[in-house]
Amino acid sequence: MTDGRCLCGALRYQIDGPFVDMLHCHCSMCRKHHGTPFATWAAAPIAGFRWLSDTSSLATYRSSERGHRDFCRICGSVAPMIEESFGMVIAPAGNLEGEPGIRPTRHMFVGSKADWYEITDDLPQHEEYPPEFSMPSTPRAPVELKPGVTQGSCLCGVVAYEITSAPQRMFLCHCSRCRQGRSAAHCANVFYDATGFRWIRGAGLVEEFPLPGAQYFTTAFCRKCGSELPRVSVERNIVVVPAGSLDSEPAITPVAHIFVGSKAPWFDITDELPQFAEMPPRR
Repeated sequence: MTDGRCLCGALRYQIDGPFVDMLHCHCSMCRKHHGTPFATWAAAPIAGFRWLSDTSSLATYRSSERGHRDFCRICGSVAPMIEESFGMVIAPAGNLEGEPGIRPTRHMFVGSKADWYEITDDLPQHEEYPPEFSMPSTPRAPVELKPGVTQGSCLCGVVAYEITSAPQRMFLCHCSRCRQGRSAAHCANVFYDATGFRWIRGAGLVEEFPLPGAQYFTTAFCRKCGSELPRVSVERNIVVVPAGSLDSEPAITPVAHIFVGSKAPWFDITDELPQFAEMPPRR
């Protein structure tokens, strides 16, 4: 039996029964919605799923004719997808608590993988869906890019931003807050000088959730589709950009894994980047 929850705790659920599959998805829609280099999904029979909370904070965005993305309207965490036609619940693994008793089995949609993220494990890779899925893919429409400017947007496209300052660093963070907030194995945050950042459109649709009791931790997401978005800290003069929300290449790659002391038990780090139990030492 495995419990799961969103970052704020308004959505809580339980899955009783074994997971039948877990896989990493690199499609552009998952990267946009989670704001991460990939999403990790765990599938289980729907008969063993139940909500432990009410679902008044559950929101749904129709991402395609066949697909939908569910999320918490309070904190933006991605919520499980209840697929009654398949008899399955597809849960974002980053929101699972404890040991789920399963490990990722493969990567899918590596044909649209983020160029700045390298796959270094030995799991099988599929350009799109694995053959047994027999499902058509629905790629996100490409965004027209400006030269010399870094651009990003949410999944539905109503919120967009641009950055003229250079990236400072990119970390892969495994802390429990990032995993629950992004509903993923880890996040990928790019830090920029805030003076070079501006919202192009949709600033009024950016919802923020400051985590109670945390000094700095705040999530930002699109109120319409739930996609993770940049958080601007005026007092610290930085903007923290979820790399999965970028439409442009960030001209930087990850430099380290941080907070690996609270890493998900089902995820293995296989690259050679430096690892820090918490934050790296200040320079």
